[in-house]
Amino acid sequence: MGTVIRIALPLTMWLAAFSAVYGLNGWLCTTGVSSATARTLVAAAVLLAIAMQAGLIWWLRRSDWAAAGPVLRHVALTLGVVALIGTVWTLVPGLMLSRCM
Repeated sequence: MGTVIRIALPLTMWLAAFSAVYGLNGWLCTTGVSSATARTLVAAAVLLAIAMQAGLIWWLRRSDWAAAGPVLRHVALTLGVVALIGTVWTLVPGLMLSRCM
């Protein structure tokens, strides 16, 4: 069971971060928060998501894979890198776009 969680966790974290950051953006637009404050909060959320993905890769590299084997370790690490790239690719443009269209 632990191996399945290690494999599923990177993309699940990307999905949660994507939903949270864009949900935060929408919530900030509806509450009328100033643009500077909203941009700061969204930037902090994006940086937190990137740091969490990088930390997950570090954890996957350091965790014990004796029972799972090298192939599953490689799959989990590859998915971790893909999730990190996906996090940057999907969340950073939200910082560059205008707020509350």
